[in-house]
Amino acid sequence: MSVFQTYLELGFLHICTPRAADHLTFLLALCAPYVLADWRRVLALVTSFTVGHSLTLALATLGLVAFNPAITEALIPLTIMVTALVNLRGANQMLAPRAPVLAAVPNALALGFGLVHGLGFSNYLRALLGANSRPMQELFAFNVGVEIGQVLVVATILLVGAGLLRGLRVARRDWLLTTSGAALGIAAVLLLQQLWP
Repeated sequence: MSVFQTYLELGFLHICTPRAADHLTFLLALCAPYVLADWRRVLALVTSFTVGHSLTLALATLGLVAFNPAITEALIPLTIMVTALVNLRGANQMLAPRAPVLAAVPNALALGFGLVHGLGFSNYLRALLGANSRPMQELFAFNVGVEIGQVLVVATILLVGAGLLRGLRVARRDWLLTTSGAALGIAAVLLLQQLWP
């Protein structure tokens, strides 16, 4: 297997594994307010998150920024909790059809939270790379793997939501409250584990 394939797979598995509970939970909270018909908004949202985490992933992995890993790992559950709380607060409001897709507040929030998650990814990636100080190919491949994993997870969430909303006639508000509430609870547990290991 080539170096590119190896790091592509590592990036994918860093998202698509039960050990990535924090990232999976964040994606659940991020997508909770949306349905399959909102795929353009979800794409803009996930792309905003991607831009944020790609930036800090690159900067931190290359040693251009440094951040305390313990603080980063505590901030990640906080980003999930804030996202879930924003969802719960807006549970009675549906998106206006003419609301902007790109210049939207949720995208700015996702971008900011992506910066935090990128620092978390970088801790893992730096441990893999060891002494390699300019790992451009590895960094790119890992990032592509992460994005493939994220797209798969987001597509799964939207499809499961569509099945429940259309097939079982679950109310959209109930779906939002359940998924956001679950994300909030999981994030609270993850935060407690970080603060009191």
